[in-house]
Amino acid sequence: MSVDSIMHTEFPKGYTVLFGADGKVIMTPQSEEHSSTIRSMQIDSLALGRHAKVTSDVYIDFPADENSAPDLAILREDARKEGKRYSFEDVLLISEVVSTSSARKDYDDCTAKYGRYGIPVYLVVDPYAGEVVMHTEPSANGYSTALKRAYGTGKLPIPLADGRTFTLDLDELPRPEPETGAR
Repeated sequence: MSVDSIMHTEFPKGYTVLFGADGKVIMTPQSEEHSSTIRSMQIDSLALGRHAKVTSDVYIDFPADENSAPDLAILREDARKEGKRYSFEDVLLISEVVSTSSARKDYDDCTAKYGRYGIPVYLVVDPYAGEVVMHTEPSANGYSTALKRAYGTGKLPIPLADGRTFTLDLDELPRPEPETGAR
């Protein structure tokens, strides 16, 4: 797709459109719950330090052209960009927030992919189910361990491979508001 054609394309409302350096166009549905959940996790990550390397929707290089722009990633303090991106080898934790259209990808595909590449902690944060699934012990087929915690059950301390702890406040994760009639 040329720059000119991109500039004249109307993308659907409610989607974030990402353009990869490799020419890929990725459209991701966004909702208030999705955005608010990422913001809540970013606020919790401030306890790691104001200058901690925490990214949202930023491409990370994986082998075999399987690049990802996870909803939230916590990187090693000494992580350095290779070119314009960080490497998957710098990632300590990845979190994906489930959207109504991404549940299978987040629960299945990403679990297999991030485990295969040795990401130490993978969180699936699901505002619709009101739960967080923390995957640890990566393996060639995904993860060996999964811990499920419900929203509203306090703080979830998550040990990171570099000795720090990321604490996710499950009481503060936003829940979807009930839909009301059209105005």
